[in-house]
Amino acid sequence: MTSHQVFEQTVQIKASATAVEQCFTDLTLMHRWLNPALRCEPVGDWSTEIGGQSRFVIQVPLVQPVLHNVVVEREPGLIVWQFDGFFKGRDRWECQPTEQGTSLINRFEFQIPNPVVRYGFNAFAATWTKQDMQAQLRRLKRVAEEVYQRLSD
Repeated sequence: MTSHQVFEQTVQIKASATAVEQCFTDLTLMHRWLNPALRCEPVGDWSTEIGGQSRFVIQVPLVQPVLHNVVVEREPGLIVWQFDGFFKGRDRWECQPTEQGTSLINRFEFQIPNPVVRYGFNAFAATWTKQDMQAQLRRLKRVAEEVYQRLSD
């Protein structure tokens, strides 16, 4: 399998693009839908503006691999984190308003430079990662719809 991979998921959310965007720019809201095995930590002050840095720590027994992230693209409804660590690549979150609310597209594009880690990921974790992305989007949808409901009340 090639070292460059792309996982893309989309979810339809009955909420405004502003409410959806808040779910991936507000660190407290983000922790409500992220996989519980992931911890996002700001480097300095939390920021989702270009240049904002954070790290994702994967909390697994014995080791805690880290991905270092920096925001490299930012517009209303769009944020792209570039990351480096055991994976190298980009994680793109884009809100597209629709008549029913918002279509959220998450595109995880990456390479795994270490051939042993790449083999282990492809053999044991690729399918789980895709399923986890879908589960995260379902959780994010619930949080966004709840946020939107509160904003609408």
